[in-house]
Amino acid sequence: MEVRTMKEVSAGGVVYRRRGEGIEIQLIQDRYGKISLAKGKMEAGETIEQTALREIWEETGIHGRIDTKLDTIYYQYVQPQAGTIDKEVHYFLVEAEEGKLHAQIEEIRSVEWYSPQEAWEKQREFGYDNNDHILQKAFEELSISVNL
Repeated sequence: MEVRTMKEVSAGGVVYRRRGEGIEIQLIQDRYGKISLAKGKMEAGETIEQTALREIWEETGIHGRIDTKLDTIYYQYVQPQAGTIDKEVHYFLVEAEEGKLHAQIEEIRSVEWYSPQEAWEKQREFGYDNNDHILQKAFEELSISVNL
């Protein structure tokens, strides 16, 4: 029996907005009920950056501007029809510029803004482990300290 492996490239970001003297961080609740970051699959003809901004807009209603690349994570998962998928996800730090927050209910359950400390606590309790260091890198870039 032949084992198939496919590659899937996605991109997304840690979206933030400035509120007075503070900063708020956007987190989504995915279709499985886990806290996560807006992201999605790259489409033909897109750059990684275009994918990240498009997915953030589609999933959350927010148009943003990329500040910097945070990191790329790699993992595998199995799909019954497709076999093993080698997943590569590029994450960026994205400043919210405009738009009204709304969840793309076909893809995610909800999207909310949180203080950095609340975002960290939600991530630690309800998020995917591989997003911990992505959020930490975003905090470092934004010069935010949270109680880890």
